[in-house]
Amino acid sequence: MMLHVFDTDTLSLYRYGHAAVVQHALTHPAEELAITVITVEEQLSGWYTLLRRAKLLTDMASVYDRLAETVTFLSRTRILSFTEAAITHYEQLQSLKLRIGTMDLPIAAITLAHNATLVTRNRQHFQFVPGLEIKDWTV
Repeated sequence: MMLHVFDTDTLSLYRYGHAAVVQHALTHPAEELAITVITVEEQLSGWYTLLRRAKLLTDMASVYDRLAETVTFLSRTRILSFTEAAITHYEQLQSLKLRIGTMDLPIAAITLAHNATLVTRNRQHFQFVPGLEIKDWTV
């Protein structure tokens, strides 16, 4: 079984029906698809930010609805944690001083710890991570 880990961007594409991403996902059993706890953090923190900015109660209600939908969606998804093995990979990657996004580094480390393939269209950052297999399902 080959585990495929969606980065945050790819998860959003999948969730909102990007045809190519959905088609690729359908060729794999659900147990081969996962996200990292970092993606969960990014998804939820985005909604929290919108809640703090909401001025009108109707806006707040709308954001809470979307937050609830997000939690329901994420709860049906396999979530990989930031384990001791991932921390080891993270520290090794940190020592390389890679120029990638702050949240991309732990996503890569978790993916490496699971010997998985990262599904992303962000080759610009992830291509520099040694040993990380990347696939772009948007094409």
